[in-house]
Amino acid sequence: MKELESKVVVVTGATRGIGKAIAEAIAKEGADVAFTYMSSDEKARDLEQQLSSTGIKAKGYKCDAADFNAVDEMIAAVAEEFGTIDVLVNNAGITKDGLLMRMGEDAWDDVMNTNAKSVFNCTKAVQKIMLKKRSGSIINMSSVVGVKGNAGQSNYAASKAAIIGFTKSIAQELGSRNIRCNAIAPGFIATEMTSVLDEKLVEQWVAGIPLKRAGSTQDVSDLVVFLASEKSAYITGQVINVCGGMLT
Repeated sequence: MKELESKVVVVTGATRGIGKAIAEAIAKEGADVAFTYMSSDEKARDLEQQLSSTGIKAKGYKCDAADFNAVDEMIAAVAEEFGTIDVLVNNAGITKDGLLMRMGEDAWDDVMNTNAKSVFNCTKAVQKIMLKKRSGSIINMSSVVGVKGNAGQSNYAASKAAIIGFTKSIAQELGSRNIRCNAIAPGFIATEMTSVLDEKLVEQWVAGIPLKRAGSTQDVSDLVVFLASEKSAYITGQVINVCGGMLT
């Protein structure tokens, strides 16, 4: 039997990078997948077809995860279409890097809203369903930057640190109803976004990683599958670093 067979999983921001890898991994393990996206309808339809070809049900929802009312409507639509929601993966996120002296208010607000407020929006909306079921797994994508900080990323680091505090609080709040909440903190992961970075800069970063390589999206998605499955039934309130030893 597949690890996530008969489960319904919601993944936010799933048409590229880590989010897409997560959607692919959970579909491979038998879960039906509802995912959100913001821009490309074409990419969303392509992902629907790709995931559906594995024999599961998949549907994309165009939704700004930072919009409280839009998220509430989206979660209700998913529950009606799929019958329930077992797992929520809060993956949607953006970066607007810059030194504090040059950072405008918009850069701060946009990153905090997309990265942190979206986690509040989605978790608040889905908890109603999970509370009735007395079961569920909520998986929040943080970052090693949220643990250790990073110059030029004060907004991003703050948003990812907020997710960690939120995760630990929700784990305590909902644990008595058998709802688990954990965070994943990826380090340097090779994606489409990192492929355009200067090669020498990437080499410097990798040299500082004990495992001497960048992480893959599968390194992250494999952990998501584990946290979504019953194999992690006694794990909640944790922040798990996927960073090749960058943080020890």
